[in-house]
Amino acid sequence: EVQLVESGGGLVQPGGSLRLSCAASGFTFSSYAMSWVRRAPGKDLEWVSSISTRSLITTYADSVKGRFTISRDNAKNTLWLQMNSLKPEDTAVYYCAKGRAPFKYGYNLQDYDYWGQGTQVTVSS
Repeated sequence: EVQLVESGGGLVQPGGSLRLSCAASGFTFSSYAMSWVRRAPGKDLEWVSSISTRSLITTYADSVKGRFTISRDNAKNTLWLQMNSLKPEDTAVYYCAKGRAPFKYGYNLQDYDYWGQGTQVTVSS
């Protein structure tokens, strides 16, 4: 059974930083691209960032480019999202998501299937 467990969210002031983690199990983590997506209050799910199986390719939404960094450790089955210079508009529930097919990379929501329960990030003074 695929399991994705996010952690690391919380309340942070504008300009602050957070590091989200995602612990993966139930599938061959190293064979799948992974992504982070988010849902802000009252808005649709939004793709944030993707990373290829061996971290050779990373892609970011324009809204987070230059501020967020996605990374992974295949030996630890773990995905991270380092978020710097946070803004109030980054407030959302953040989810990690597993690629829909092995060794296929994409940066659209439909390229990813399973995701976890999410972790809340609130940026407010």
